[in-house]
Amino acid sequence: MKLITRNTDYAVRALCCIAEQKQEVISADRLVKSLDMPRPFLRKILQTLTKAGLLNSSKGKDGGFTLALSPGEITLTDVMKIFQGPIKLNECTFKKNICPYINDCLLKKKIDEIEKEVIAKLKAITIASIIKKEVNVDD
Repeated sequence: MKLITRNTDYAVRALCCIAEQKQEVISADRLVKSLDMPRPFLRKILQTLTKAGLLNSSKGKDGGFTLALSPGEITLTDVMKIFQGPIKLNECTFKKNICPYINDCLLKKKIDEIEKEVIAKLKAITIASIIKKEVNVDD
């Protein structure tokens, strides 16, 4: 199981880099150099983040990207949902069908409890907390 995909990881890195600019517009070229990412791959991530409403983009000579929300408003779960879909530890499927024991499964109840805790801890991680290097998910 992969909790954080490469797209999510790169998106978080890009958001952190942009957030550190304090509302200064940062160009895609500058992001490519700062993050050492392939340009086409980063471009797709930036487009997706813009469509999702986390980034503002402007075109032209002085164009680039800024955050559409404050760094404290963008959570890790927001980014994960954009690139990975809903956060689920267990989908209770067997051979592409819903498990017939889903309503009576004792393990599912335990996994659901763990999932709620994991999601709560991931929601506590914001872009602001990452760039401040003060991520505290024990609260």
